[in-house]
Amino acid sequence: MHRRPATEAEAAALASAVRLRIIRLTYDRALTNKEIAHRLGKDPATTLHHVRKLVAAGFLEAQPARTGNRGAREVPYLSTGLSWRLAGGAAVGSHVLEAYLAEVAEVDPARLDQTRLVVRVDREELNRRLRSLFDELAAEPGDPSGDRVALYLAVYPGD
Repeated sequence: MHRRPATEAEAAALASAVRLRIIRLTYDRALTNKEIAHRLGKDPATTLHHVRKLVAAGFLEAQPARTGNRGAREVPYLSTGLSWRLAGGAAVGSHVLEAYLAEVAEVDPARLDQTRLVVRVDREELNRRLRSLFDELAAEPGDPSGDRVALYLAVYPGD
């Protein structure tokens, strides 16, 4: 898949671990700002700022409003998948790592499947093959009975 460079506004929206986490949380299920705030352990006013920035940049899309359990009007938001179609650039990199570390810190270590490997390979070929696998997974419709998992991949010098 060809990824276009992010615009300045898109790159700015992605330059936040909190916003990257919101995109992941809303990947396949629409969440209200209150639900997002609860999941992140943040104040709803803080998350609303991030949600609005993501909506303005095209990363989240408001879904039809619904009535909450107290009769209040609630607007759920769903990820558009735009972040996967962009080349985020170096400015986003540290925020991706920060988002991953925050997310994995919430996972019971017994439920975390990890592995490490050091090899000598053509790095460009390895990255092409891994990106191809990720693109394939991203393009497939989600299996409704499958587990919802998050993937993080880092390829770094083994020196």
